[in-house]
Amino acid sequence: MKINHPALTKLLQQAYSAEKAAAFAYIGHAKNVKTEAEKLAIKQIEIDEWGHRTEVLSIMNEYDIPISKFYEFKYHIIGKTISGLCYVIGRFMPFFFAGKLESGNVCEYFRMRQYFNALNITKHDELLYDMGIKEKEHEVYFLEQVKDDKFLPFFEKVFSWGVNTSYNNIDLADKQLSENSGDYCKK
Repeated sequence: MKINHPALTKLLQQAYSAEKAAAFAYIGHAKNVKTEAEKLAIKQIEIDEWGHRTEVLSIMNEYDIPISKFYEFKYHIIGKTISGLCYVIGRFMPFFFAGKLESGNVCEYFRMRQYFNALNITKHDELLYDMGIKEKEHEVYFLEQVKDDKFLPFFEKVFSWGVNTSYNNIDLADKQLSENSGDYCKK
């Protein structure tokens, strides 16, 4: 079944390719950290990103949405570049920018859900909810790693993400059930 929703199509294509970039970045990030616990946590996040990519592709295939060669190339380069930079930019910045990235990724999945719902398609609601919540868990993990760092107040002010600022309105301590999460990421 084909759908005619350019914004949803573009968002799916971008998310599919961006998940690869994130996974590539986490490969370099995991190799750069010192503790085994951090390596394992980041490796699990990388695995989650590959899983999200697989799920997004499945949805794209269902609606005959092609993979964007442009996004694939663009995000491949971005992911590999970030992966390499993790070796030279220290500990703080990879954790900070990963958290900032994940914070924005949360809403990608909730916007997809809203777009599908506007087309009266609800069959992906649970999957998109679960992926959005997983991205929020990633954001929280990365923030936890830098919350006490001396650089965080400056970076939070400059980049608008940190302890007091997020790109989404989800609080995992007061997480809504999927069927009650309609206000998540509404602009």
